[in-house]
Amino acid sequence: MKALVALILLVQLPIHKAVPAAPPAPLGCDDPESEAAAEVAVNYINGHNHHGYKFVLNRIEDIRVVPQGPSKDIIFLELDLLETECPILSPTPLANCTVRSILEHAVEGDCDVKLQKVDGTLSVLASKCHSHADSSEDILKVCPDCPLLARLNNTEVLETVSAALNDYNSKTTDSYLRLLEIGRAKIQYHPAHVVATEFAVGATNCSAEEAKANVGACQLLPEDQSNFGFCTAVLVKSPSQDLQVNCQLYGHQVPAPDISLLSWCQDTSAGLAPSAVGVTNHNLALIHNNPFASESSSSEILRSRLSAKPLTKRAVAEAAQHDKVPRPVGFVPRPPPCPGKIRHFDI
Repeated sequence: MKALVALILLVQLPIHKAVPAAPPAPLGCDDPESEAAAEVAVNYINGHNHHGYKFVLNRIEDIRVVPQGPSKDIIFLELDLLETECPILSPTPLANCTVRSILEHAVEGDCDVKLQKVDGTLSVLASKCHSHADSSEDILKVCPDCPLLARLNNTEVLETVSAALNDYNSKTTDSYLRLLEIGRAKIQYHPAHVVATEFAVGATNCSAEEAKANVGACQLLPEDQSNFGFCTAVLVKSPSQDLQVNCQLYGHQVPAPDISLLSWCQDTSAGLAPSAVGVTNHNLALIHNNPFASESSSSEILRSRLSAKPLTKRAVAEAAQHDKVPRPVGFVPRPPPCPGKIRHFDI
């Protein structure tokens, strides 16, 4: 009898089914986890960009996390970056680099980055970037008299850089410097005719005095002795004639394992070969797959845009109606997940 009662009670016991765990809430663009991934991505982009200037994060446009297992995620980021005044080879930490202002003709970079997170460690699998300068129309709206960016193969720009290098090399007792690339140039015509340039240089195996005898024999220093730098030059052409040149050498820098510091340097002749300079002023053109990543991404095309589809009119109306619902005292609404906050300015 007792066995029968026990059996009846057992049959009557409720059966508790395992409830699957709810998926984690999607990350917002300003969440700490998103910002940590963006920091890794920006450092990676700057480390693999061999031209121009360093970029900083301006805004996280979108983030998508694809779980791959209990301790592994694939993260897709869409980032807006802004150009700084630090040349890409400058040892200045990114946190100390000044963002180039709108009046200095700002440059924006758009990047899509694929990362993986394994046991809490982030690494970049692939990145795709391009950049563009703010429009001349936008600059002139806020500063009608500001000089605009000039094309880097402009005759006056090339003449100014050539004159600046000749002037510096004629006065130094150190290594003879050669042009690597022109980074920026602006020409102002009123009230004075002024050409301002910025360009990267590299030390050669000749002294400035030795170069006078045979400049063609002067070659860039080998990678284990490399010494790169950056120069600015301002040439006043009228109403007076005046040239001001300032160059700073950074000293030898040890590159990352998969980066050759000389891979982007074009060994030019004593003059300025046209191939030594580009025709644009914003050159964050980067498509890179990380050869050291544990997951191959060479066969996968990084999606160009990660932003969500625009909301329908009905969705907008429903969201507006939802906002009218009374909130508890002390309720702090969560900001929209994406896009994130603008850290500097929008262009």
